[in-house]
Amino acid sequence: MENIDRSLIDAHLKGNAMAFGEIVRRYGDNVLGYLIYMTGNKEQADDLFQETFKRVHVKAHTFRGGQFKPWLFKIATRVTIDHARRSRRIKLLSLNQNSDCNNHNDEKMGAMAAVDWHNPPGEIIKNEQIEQVRQAIQSLPEKQRATVVLAYYQQLSYPEVAQVMGCTTGTVKTQMFRALRTLAKRLPDTRAT
Repeated sequence: MENIDRSLIDAHLKGNAMAFGEIVRRYGDNVLGYLIYMTGNKEQADDLFQETFKRVHVKAHTFRGGQFKPWLFKIATRVTIDHARRSRRIKLLSLNQNSDCNNHNDEKMGAMAAVDWHNPPGEIIKNEQIEQVRQAIQSLPEKQRATVVLAYYQQLSYPEVAQVMGCTTGTVKTQMFRALRTLAKRLPDTRAT
């Protein structure tokens, strides 16, 4: 797999547009899923997806071989962190701002209120639990969230996560421990159900 990725990067650097398309095809779904988990917002994730592959296109010459997936996710993580920093600087919220109950932008509330009569009760409970886990992961600090998503959902090893995050494997283990401890406190115990 490493040889295929390396040959695709080499072909891309030589001007083969189809090679870059193959890279996006091979890794696009994983990157988009990661970005959705990191941002909690599909539209934002789509934008960051574009930015990630734009950077991959521009920085392809910096790929030195080895494993491509950690290199790619390092770029996606950096794009996500950069975006979060920019958003914090731009986003200002007035404490005197009234909540607009007629605001139709919150489709999620309507979707939560709607009952899907086609799903059996067990499926509804499962979907609610999945949403609770997603929200709990979304509430983690950025580094802990990235560690959990990379290790569990993208199935990267701890050394690969460390490569993506630019830290040691020990730091990854510490971040994972803290994240799992926080998730254990925030998520209800579902073993009894």
